[in-house]
Amino acid sequence: MRISLLLLSFMLTSFSAFTQWYETQGQAHVANGDSEAARVKAMENALKRALLVAGASVSSVQQVINGVLTQDQISIRASGTVNSFELIEETYSNDMVTVLIRADIFPQDKQCFSADYRKSVLLTRSNIIHREHASVGQVYKLDTEVMRKLAGKINKEGYYLDTKLAIKNRSSFSRLNNSMQYEKIKNLTMSLSDHTDTQFIMFAEIPDLSLTGRTNSELKFWQKDHLDRNFHMNLYIYNGSNGELVLDKQYQNKAPWTFDKRDSVDITSNTFWLSEYGQMINNTLETMISDIDENMMCEPTRGRIVKVDGDTILFNLGENQGVKVGDEFSLLHANNFINDSGKTYSGFNISPYKVKVISTSKESARAITQNKNLLGNIQINDIAVRY
Repeated sequence: MRISLLLLSFMLTSFSAFTQWYETQGQAHVANGDSEAARVKAMENALKRALLVAGASVSSVQQVINGVLTQDQISIRASGTVNSFELIEETYSNDMVTVLIRADIFPQDKQCFSADYRKSVLLTRSNIIHREHASVGQVYKLDTEVMRKLAGKINKEGYYLDTKLAIKNRSSFSRLNNSMQYEKIKNLTMSLSDHTDTQFIMFAEIPDLSLTGRTNSELKFWQKDHLDRNFHMNLYIYNGSNGELVLDKQYQNKAPWTFDKRDSVDITSNTFWLSEYGQMINNTLETMISDIDENMMCEPTRGRIVKVDGDTILFNLGENQGVKVGDEFSLLHANNFINDSGKTYSGFNISPYKVKVISTSKESARAITQNKNLLGNIQINDIAVRY
């Protein structure tokens, strides 16, 4: 049975946010034979669980779970949290009603439980699109040095990311992005995530390092060289579990190029980074970190399950990401959903089991089910998520 969802205070701009399908169960006791009231309570329970594991905050859950069932309609007041909602199945047994729902959810801005964890991200080597631009100053290694600087700044100044570097070789991202092969980018992202045990993958492109002349109004009579140099950088962050793009940002700046055009410049030196152009790049990286933190803080912290043993799992989040003994996680089983038009969306089935962390290392945590129940169909590569 399909339930129509009325979003009474829904903002149209919310459709631009990335949504994710979650499928989960809810239960409620049938009191005094009132099956309709129990059915509503069970659906609210299921939707609340879906919102929690999707990274919604307590306040957004309270805003969403305030509907009443009237015949086959449930009216829910929301502000951009739930896009659509479907009741898939309901069963009654021993005065209990169990429902299975599917909800299409996107997180609310800056409200989340996952902000207290650091997400692991792999920084790949950036790509200078026009290599001829780098010939002035012989700055061909700027593609690696910029990402090295950015990783160091994120680890030192950022709040929500823990970085790894893969800058020895250039990936095929730019070629795939230029030819709009987005499904192959998804596959590349998920492969890198699996290989490096990271939750997010960052790609970057540098499309412009060209020199430009200044206008007459900008010239000073004592200046010997009147050239500015551009620095344009495109930043992309993808979710490693499903290959979806979560951040796409462009940065464009310029600054005086104070080196002789014939000089070979050491871009690892203080001379370069203390120059006007080096300081401009440094300031651009600072802006990137602020944007990354703001956009990534509410992304759910998800760990990939790497081992299952009876009632115990091992997943790839640990002390470096802020995981502590006693923390509780929900378990998600990856499941794609195909809509009526045949388009495939990635989604998750939410396991009825929760696990509690019993030990941690720098990069992993071991957790056990609360009632020592066997974990059923939970498998390697399923997801542990903090709500």
